[in-house]
Amino acid sequence: MPSWYELENADEIPSPTLLIYPDRVRANLQRMVAWGGAKRLRPHVKTHKLPQIVEMKLQAGIDKFKTSTIAESEMTAAAGGRDVLLAYQPVGPNIGRLMELIRAFPETTFSTIVDDIGVAQGLAAEAEACEVTVDVLIDLNVGMNRTGILPGEGAAALYRFIDAAKGLCAAGLHAYDGHIHDTDEALVRRQITEAFQPVLDLRRSLRAEGLAVPKVVGCGTVSSRILVAEQGSEAGEAIEVSAGTSVLWDAGQPTFSPPMQIDQAAVLLARVISRPAPGTLCIDLGHKAVASEMQPPRVTFFGLEDATAVGHSEEHLVLHTDRADAFPVGTVLYGIPTHICPTVALHSEVWCVRQGRAVERWPVVARTRRITI
Repeated sequence: MPSWYELENADEIPSPTLLIYPDRVRANLQRMVAWGGAKRLRPHVKTHKLPQIVEMKLQAGIDKFKTSTIAESEMTAAAGGRDVLLAYQPVGPNIGRLMELIRAFPETTFSTIVDDIGVAQGLAAEAEACEVTVDVLIDLNVGMNRTGILPGEGAAALYRFIDAAKGLCAAGLHAYDGHIHDTDEALVRRQITEAFQPVLDLRRSLRAEGLAVPKVVGCGTVSSRILVAEQGSEAGEAIEVSAGTSVLWDAGQPTFSPPMQIDQAAVLLARVISRPAPGTLCIDLGHKAVASEMQPPRVTFFGLEDATAVGHSEEHLVLHTDRADAFPVGTVLYGIPTHICPTVALHSEVWCVRQGRAVERWPVVARTRRITI
């Protein structure tokens, strides 16, 4: 019996390419919904950038989405998403592009995040000029030290400004905890408490002033399942979680997440293109086809788990294995990328696999920086 990832028609599919298995995507989405209900989920679309997967999320009852770019936001709205959070502070021309996006998709509610008063003032002025109202969340730094303002009086003052500004609506708090990662669930739970207690304290103090804090959006894949279980489900209390990787999964996530019952749903197809020396295989999977921001291994091939990377360049991956003689030139290999999100962005299209066959190509619509807006 062929393995679940193998194609009957592999000889028809050029390499390198990325394969998506929609039955496995749907199963992953159902597992995510089981964490605590679809209404608690705001999954990040940066992982896949595909309208077909947005549609699968909608079919699963998921109606809120998180994005990093205007293009991802546009793709999500065009695919039917009606609640889209641009979780990336808009600066420069992106403020105007956000207004254009709001006008282009009147049936979709767009929101965004800010951590800077100057950006909030620019958003307010542009929104008022365009006669629209923009929902804005404060972006809080809860330990990753990448973006956000520290929870405290500065954040409260910024929230008060947004609440009072014409053209803006104070929509809540955003906190990304990408610094939290460990396979020990007890440790992760302690890290979550440390990260989110200041967020909850800020929400409480803002409400004590009479300010509405409609939502808290937080966390990535590592903490999403745990936060759903720990936070109350009452309206206005629950934290919306934005796990993204769990839709497709990869080889890296299990190395820094507590155990999660998620299936691999994206596989790289590549081929041996040369055997330049004894014990050496060259694969057509260079930097331009698999995410390479981390140290090797950047991909784990089924059946070649013992191989070690000895060279990686734009179009070539060189592996050492004592079993190289078993893999003649032309051999099809299947592998799991260490990091799926930037791997998807390297492919202009992916192949959809149904019942063991690659049956159609899906353009990766939102890998571009601009679709129409």
